[in-house]
Parts: sequence; structure tokens; C-alpha cells
Amino acid sequence: MAHRIEFRKRSHEVSRLEAFSDVIFGFAMSLLVVSLEAPKSHQQLFEMVHGFVPFAICFFLFIDFWHEHYTFFKRYALEDNTTIVLNAILLFVILFYVYPLKFMFTLFVAGVSGEHVDIPVSVLPTLFVIYGIGFVAVYWSIAAMYMHAYRKRGQLQLNAVEEIDTRESIYDNFITGSFGILSMLVARWFPGFGGLVYFLLIIPKTLVPWLMAVKRRKSEALLVAG
Repeated sequence: MAHRIEFRKRSHEVSRLEAFSDVIFGFAMSLLVVSLEAPKSHQQLFEMVHGFVPFAICFFLFIDFWHEHYTFFKRYALEDNTTIVLNAILLFVILFYVYPLKFMFTLFVAGVSGEHVDIPVSVLPTLFVIYGIGFVAVYWSIAAMYMHAYRKRGQLQLNAVEEIDTRESIYDNFITGSFGILSMLVARWFPGFGGLVYFLLIIPKTLVPWLMAVKRRKSEALLVAG
């Protein structure tokens, strides 16, 4: 449903901080490529095609990270020291996260397609810890950036609707990141189910926008009437 009151964009030009961040995002995504050179045989071509699905999943996840980052700076245009530090933490984690992300989704696709995956069950909890730490760090870094913007809502002159949208972003990213912790805990006792936890994200990804949309419509009505 279209919003009656859109979130105002406070940034109209790309800042040095955004430009630097885009370079890091671009470099991180380049590390996801299946191969650095064109295949020279049909075997190499088949191997490249085999890695396409994990690459595609990882690519669109990074697009989601980038879009959250883009939305934040367009909405708030913050460049203070706290934002710079939080942004640096996010970029650091993004670069660390590339290979664990690609490895885990390669295993996932191999398992779904029926291929034999030669990984001891005893190693799975550690793999989910490595993946989960990156997952938590990415989404909680983004949540912290939105929390910082919310604390500066007076300086940014956020209206009631914009405050609701900001809180929605905080809740969404914080809860999403929490599933990384839940996955690590489940994997410790039930290694085979550590990855299935992430499918439960559909619950908060549905409930949070719906609940905040109800509050948003009420605030929109008040602002329009006033």
C-alpha cells in the first residue's frame, strides 16, 4: 500500500563516506565471482555453472545490505564520528563475511541438490558459529546506525511518520540479526537444524512491517488532518 507521506531525503549528493562505502561493497561482491577467468574447457564451464546458484544467493544478499546502507544515508545524511565508526564496523564485517557466506551457501545448494557433502557433523556447530557471528554483526551494525539516527531525531527534525519508519528499521535489523544467535544455539545441540532457523525469519519479516504499518497509517492521518 502506497504511503501517503514519504520519508524525506536529506541527502542529495553522494558524500565521500558513501563513495568509499560503495567501493568496499563493490570489492566485496567481486570476491563472490565464480571464477576470475573464462572457462577453457567444458569441465571448467560445468564447474562455473555449478557455482552460479550460491553466487546468485550471495549476490542478492549483498544487494540487500547495500540497499539498507543506501537508504540510511539518503534518509539521514549523517556524517558525524559515531556514524563513521559504525559504518567502518559494518564495512569491516562485510569484507570478513564474504567467504563464510559463499562457503555456507555452496554447502546448502549442494545438500539441496542431493550431492554428497563430506563434512563431519561435529564441525557443523563451528561453521554455524562463524556464519552466525557475521550475520549478527552485519544486521546489528545496521540497527545501531538507525538507532543513532533515532537518537538524533530532534536535530534531524524527523516527523512522527519518519520516527516510526526509523524504529521499524531498528526492530527489523535487530530481530533479523538475533536469528544468527538463535542459529548458533540450535546448532550446538542439533547441528543439522542450525540452518533451518533462518527460514523462520519470515515471521518477523511479516509481523514487524505489518505492526509498524498500522502505527504509520494512524500517524499519517494525524499529520494530514493537522
